Formats: sequence, structure tokens, C-alpha cells
Amino acid sequence: MTQHLADRTQPTSDAPTPNPGAHAATPGVPTPPEWWRHAVIYQVYPRSFADANGDGMGDLAGIRARLPYLAGLGVDAVWLSPFYASPQADAGYDVADYRAIDPMFGDLHDADALIRDAHDLGLRIIVDLVPNHSSDQHEWFQRALRDGPGSPLRDRYHFRAGKGEYGEAPPNDWESIFGGPAWTRVADPDGTPGQWYLHLFAPEQPDFNWENPAVRDEFRSVLRFWLDMGVDGFRIDVAHGLVKAPGLPDMGHAGQLRLLGTQKLPFFDQDGVHEIYRSWREILDEYPDQRIGVAEAWTPTEDRTALYVRREELNQAFNFHYLNTPWDAAELRRVIDSSLDSMRPVGAPTTWVLSNHDVVRHRTRLGGGVERARAASLLMLALPGSAYVYQGEELGLPEVTDLPDEARQDPAFFRRGAGGDGQDGQDGLRDGCRVPMPWSRDGASFGFGGVGGWLPQPGDWGALSVEAQTDDPGSTLELYRRALAERRARSALGAGDGVEWLEAADGVLAFRRVGADGRAVLVAANTTDRAAPLPGACASARGQVLASGPYRQGEPLPADTTVWWEE
Repeated sequence: MTQHLADRTQPTSDAPTPNPGAHAATPGVPTPPEWWRHAVIYQVYPRSFADANGDGMGDLAGIRARLPYLAGLGVDAVWLSPFYASPQADAGYDVADYRAIDPMFGDLHDADALIRDAHDLGLRIIVDLVPNHSSDQHEWFQRALRDGPGSPLRDRYHFRAGKGEYGEAPPNDWESIFGGPAWTRVADPDGTPGQWYLHLFAPEQPDFNWENPAVRDEFRSVLRFWLDMGVDGFRIDVAHGLVKAPGLPDMGHAGQLRLLGTQKLPFFDQDGVHEIYRSWREILDEYPDQRIGVAEAWTPTEDRTALYVRREELNQAFNFHYLNTPWDAAELRRVIDSSLDSMRPVGAPTTWVLSNHDVVRHRTRLGGGVERARAASLLMLALPGSAYVYQGEELGLPEVTDLPDEARQDPAFFRRGAGGDGQDGQDGLRDGCRVPMPWSRDGASFGFGGVGGWLPQPGDWGALSVEAQTDDPGSTLELYRRALAERRARSALGAGDGVEWLEAADGVLAFRRVGADGRAVLVAANTTDRAAPLPGACASARGQVLASGPYRQGEPLPADTTVWWEE
């Protein structure tokens, strides 16, 4: 049984010793470059990565055992999706205690051991923070229900009287991202119908009221708790949603909201969020070795995203505009330019991402199979800035589109049914990208752990496993390993904030990048379904570095292929 969050402003007596100096600077040794500007960060979805105790659910001990794999892959940091104490109404994004580990994943000692082992391997650890909402089982919310209207605890959430003669209608027309109204009515302590509370996601996820000082104080304490444990940063869930427009005005229109949408809305991307992140940056900067904040911010434009990463705010923001771009050379060039142009004035790196736990895996989403997925990945890893890799994409895993209804656990599935188009998460089909990792060719769970995982794996996934692909020079896993090694070895890849576009045939994206050492890399990606003439600069390049598929120098560039050259 976990302690109430309000009672846990410091680690308990049996909690592990804080590890704030895991990357502390050594006297007389220069501070390392800002690692996050060019880092490759690997997202681990704890439920689905590795199961150490064989209960079908991934756990921290399983992740810890697989850290050498991640170090060998060549990533710089590991981002862990939520592992906090939670009723699991939304796979852990409904947090009941921000300072406790859910027993299904382990305990604080497991977290401490994982962080220490990662640091010993040269990996940094970024943890998910969920500040927009808590679980409805959070002690604050439970006390708010018990205390009734007028309670100070109710002011830590958005409780409002309903409209209509008897308060029978929701306070406004806001809709939940998961479908249906964003309001749920509660009963007063005497059992009569009472106020409504706001939840932009599931009803089990009431939104915090960030105008309340207690909420702000509490999360500053939570930040320090995990920083003292030694984590290197936070991925901030729904970073754009904390502040709502004054008075909670109506949207004024109907229509289901998109999970990765860019609409202007009274509850997203309000200017007041930036004051919060300035205060958080002050805390991050109190700790050694560049602890970072990463915003999951869905905004209407790249310029609005850039506001989250001004020098006194967060360090990175996910580039969802790039993730949503089709496999088309002209569209990719446009979004690459606009992304770089928007970040340059604020001095922040651009981030690039193709897949995560909320969207259809890019092998399936881009529609061209594993060849196109490999080409897209090699293009992404050549762009200036930081790149994110979602677990399993280095294996070329496809989306699992045929999960039986009875196996699904996405809360949006039960609110909307399975009739969506499958192109983003709010249709209830996010489970397809969360199927457990295959580690070995054989076994009931292909090495994930136990006799099976919490979601069923396709029967042919053994051929895509880590074991099957290791040391196979044509495998997607070995392509990622080589690409990350080259990216680390060449300053022309990753670092920087610009590209020099090269003349190329229609449907081919080609650019040149020059590193700090003066060495240049050329990149060309053919987004068409047929071979295309090689850009002239690439035809005369000194040597081929890496190709996403079979390619012989001097020949036309095959369809769905990306190649790197050394100039």
C-alpha cells in the first residue's frame, strides 16, 4: 500500500539513497557539450519491453536486464513511459502517487538500481511526468469528493456547477480526447447530484487546476524527488494542456478532437503554461550535468512549439508536425525547413520522431512496408538535432492491426468502439503499437517473459526478434546499429541546425551537411515507387557510408531508399 502523495515530500526511510551526482561534473574537467542537442533517445514502454518475473507484464527489472542491449544499440538516453502507482485506467497515465512505483513494475529500489546501471553504461534516464491530470484514485481527488463543494481540495481540480435548471448539463461544450463530453458529474456527500469535474481524457483522469498554488508547489517537489533519485530529465505529458482559458469558454463547435491535432482550443497551448516551465527550468538547472525537460506539446504551428523551448524554459519539444508528414519529398522538405526555421531563433534543437506509443508504427503508417520504414529512419537520423526511437522500430516491427477486441485495453476503444480509421490514437486502436517486444526466435512470448504477454504477439514475430536479426547484415536492427554508430562518429550528422539542399529529381530529397571538423555528408532519399536519377553531387561523392537497402554506387537511386555518402 502506497503512502498518500501529500505525505511523501521526501523519500521514505526504506527508499534508496538519492543519487543526484550520477553525472556530477568533476572539478577541473570541462562541462561536456549539451548532450541533448544531438542525442538519440529511445522510448521504452515498460508494459511491453521486458518481463523479468514472468507475469506477462513488463517491469523495471526486465528493463534493467536489457540495458546492455540499448547501450549496444548506440542510443544516448532512455525515456521510460509512466511506471508510477496507478489503477491503470490509461496504462499508467492516470497517476495515483507520483512518488511510488506501481507494484506491477517493481518498487523504488528497482528504479534506483535501473538508474544506477544505466549511468554505469553511459545511458541517461528520462522519466515521464503527467502533470495535466491525476488518477481519480489520487488522494487529493478522493478527499475532494468526500469534502464536497467549497472544499479547498476541489479547487485543485476543475469542479463546476452544471448548466440547466438543476445543473443537469455539463458546464461547457468541451469534449474529451477519448470521445464524449470532457465532464463527469459527481454525487455530493449526501448522495444528491452535485458538481461536474473536467477530464480532457478519460473520466478516471481529472484535470488539475494549475491556477492553484498547491498544485504548482506539489509538482516542484515531485521534480526534485526524481532528480534526487538521479534521473536526467522529464518527458512532460500534455505539456500544452496545463492552463485553461479564463472562464473555461465554450469551443463553439462540434467534432471529435484529434489526439495529435493542431486546432486552436481554449484548453490547449495557452500562454500561461510558459510561466510554469520557467519555474521548472530553474529547478533543472540547480542539478549537475544538464538535466532536461521535453515537452509533449501539440500546437497549431511550429512557431508555437518553439515557445516551449526558449532558453529559460524547456530543452526539447516533440516535432509532431514531422511525424504527421507523409512520405513525400516536397512535403518533407517543407516541414524540415519550417521546423528548423522555427527553432533557430530560440536556440533550440529540432527533434525528429516517426513512431511512439500513441500512433500507428511508421512501417505501417507510411504504407510502404519495411523498405520505406528503413528509408524514413535513415533520413530522420541524418537530420540536425535530436532523434527519438520507439521500442521495436529498430526491428522493423509493423503495427498489429488484428488484435481481438477482448484483448484491447486502450480506454478510448471502449468509449468509441473500433470503428476509427486507425491513423492516430484517439480512435481506441493504440494497443497495436504496444504489443510486447520479441527478443528471441522461439518461446511462448518470444523472450519477452513468461508464457505470454499482456497483449498477444503475432505468431511470425520470432523472425523479427532481436536474436534473429543480430549479426544479420541485412537486418533492420543492424542497420540501426550502423546508423547510430556513424551518427556518433560524424559531426555532420545530428549536431547543427541547418541543411544545404541539393538539386534532385522530383520525389527525391537530397541535402549536404558539414560537420564541425569540416567533413561533409551527403544524403538522398527517394520517396517514389520507382528508381530515380542520382543527384549529381551524390554521384561524384567519395564513398558510400550507408544505405537503407540494396544499392550500388553510380546506379539510379532505388524506390524507397535513403543513402548516406561521404563527400
